[in-house]
Amino acid sequence: MNDSPDFSVERDEPVGAVLARWRKRKKIPGQALGDRVGMSQAKISRLETGASTPDPNDVRRLAQGLDLPSAEVERLVDLAEHSSNQLVDWRPTHLGLANRQRDVRQLETSARELRIFQPAVVVGLVQTSEYARALMSSLQTELADDQIADSAIVVSEAVAARMQRNQVLAEPDRQFHFLMSESVLSNKVCGPAEMLAQIERLREVSRQPNVNLRIVRRDADWPLAPYHGFVLMDDRCVLVDLFNTSLMSRGRRTVRHYQRVFDAIERIGTTRIDPILDEYQGLYARMLLPSPAV
Repeated sequence: MNDSPDFSVERDEPVGAVLARWRKRKKIPGQALGDRVGMSQAKISRLETGASTPDPNDVRRLAQGLDLPSAEVERLVDLAEHSSNQLVDWRPTHLGLANRQRDVRQLETSARELRIFQPAVVVGLVQTSEYARALMSSLQTELADDQIADSAIVVSEAVAARMQRNQVLAEPDRQFHFLMSESVLSNKVCGPAEMLAQIERLREVSRQPNVNLRIVRRDADWPLAPYHGFVLMDDRCVLVDLFNTSLMSRGRRTVRHYQRVFDAIERIGTTRIDPILDEYQGLYARMLLPSPAV
């Protein structure tokens, strides 16, 4: 009798899907399997559905808990190793300003810890509505010609979606690590009044107990070049924003690489941000003063 499931399995098929079908074939409920291997049903569900990246050790525990033949256990562990080592697994999110915000919000909903680095603009979850509006208005070049006339509506929808995302900051059981270069303050992407409001927002968020906000000073010695910003959601995925879309990777090696990058940059960031914010607050306040009479 063939011990394999009654379906062909490709090497690139998600290991979670294979485990799920083994479990169902053996008629073992997820909770029962979790009790057997000391793993929560929610974690098993995330692995089976592909919501989390399969760890080879977890795959071995589950495969052995299912009493699979040793050859099948090793095959699934190898499959997990293979899938976790792919560096070409970047996938785009939906196009459209508002849809991009909704996609990211869905990912954020299940994350307990977010680490975000931005070298050029303020972290999205900390942006004021006017700062976000200025950024998104500049991205309307991604719209088709017949959408330009409706671009104000498109931007408004995207801004509203981003503000909804920001509500996650109020959840005390989540942890946020925000890391920005000082350049985000000198990049005047909106008017002085809006930049002042954004600076005040940074102060406000930095005082939250579930937020660690650091700024890398302009005279810091960078451990590596800050090529682009990124978002790490737990240890499950990394997200990178482009002008017209966002790219996401769940590859374990890729996620670990970005974790090391974040850790290296975080070490040169300072939490003493008030003196830095004071400097730019003064700069933008002076811009609002009337020009001296000639």
